[in-house]
Amino acid sequence: MRYLAPPRNELDHRVFATPPLAQWSEYADWLQSPHFPEVSILNSGWNCAWRFVEQTPQLLADKQHYEQRIHTQAAIATRADNWHDLLNALIWRRYAPIKAALNARQVAEIALVGAKQRSRAQCALTHFDEGGVIVIVRDRQLLPLWDAHDWHGLFWGQRAAWEDGRIAAQVFGHALLEMALQPCKLITGKALPVYLPSGSTHGDVVACIADAINRGSVLNDPQELRPLPISGIPGWHAEGTRESFYREAPCFQPLRAGREYPPALEVSPPGSLLTLSPGPVHSIHPQP
Repeated sequence: MRYLAPPRNELDHRVFATPPLAQWSEYADWLQSPHFPEVSILNSGWNCAWRFVEQTPQLLADKQHYEQRIHTQAAIATRADNWHDLLNALIWRRYAPIKAALNARQVAEIALVGAKQRSRAQCALTHFDEGGVIVIVRDRQLLPLWDAHDWHGLFWGQRAAWEDGRIAAQVFGHALLEMALQPCKLITGKALPVYLPSGSTHGDVVACIADAINRGSVLNDPQELRPLPISGIPGWHAEGTRESFYREAPCFQPLRAGREYPPALEVSPPGSLLTLSPGPVHSIHPQP
């Protein structure tokens, strides 16, 4: 059953004071005002080639696939008065290089398998687009806990690491943000960890992920993505102050036998060139 977000007039605005929605405070007016912003507002102050366009019957008459329209027309079909599409617009505005790389890969896969079938890569790309989490890691010793699904150790034993920035999560998937509109909902995302050396920036993380996606170095199979119960991050769920929460809540699933995860992406130290495993290169720029 598809998740339905609370109607705008019934929303508990306290959700905007808690992550992940608290991470989007610069868009508080768009999120908390009585009415959804129009597409002209969504485009305001956004200096990118892409534009949000209202999804109308006239727009859909071109019969283009949603992804193909973005690639060929730089037009992001956006439904009016819709939480899912509003949150998608926010992700585009903050992470355009990553969204563009996902789009280019989707279009390349459609060219291979057609618009009515889905490849393993398309499933991985969609899982990250809808439910993705970017996890910035500055302490490599935390990854073995995650590898083993030691949720108690990762979230409770290492609470200080989440508070002092040795590890941090940024929700990328707009479907996850939509779920967060419901207070106290248990949420698990599909994560890509990125090791960030000292002196690197948020822009370096975005560039690293976009480049990896664009080259086909990541997101070729859904099994590459690591589950991350974001409700366990300290401060992200009301029950997270109880140690027993990390042993009892159904979102904290054990590691399946034989399941292994790829290593984290790595942002090269400032001043050096980014190196990634070779893979196919796809343009991330919309066609004119």
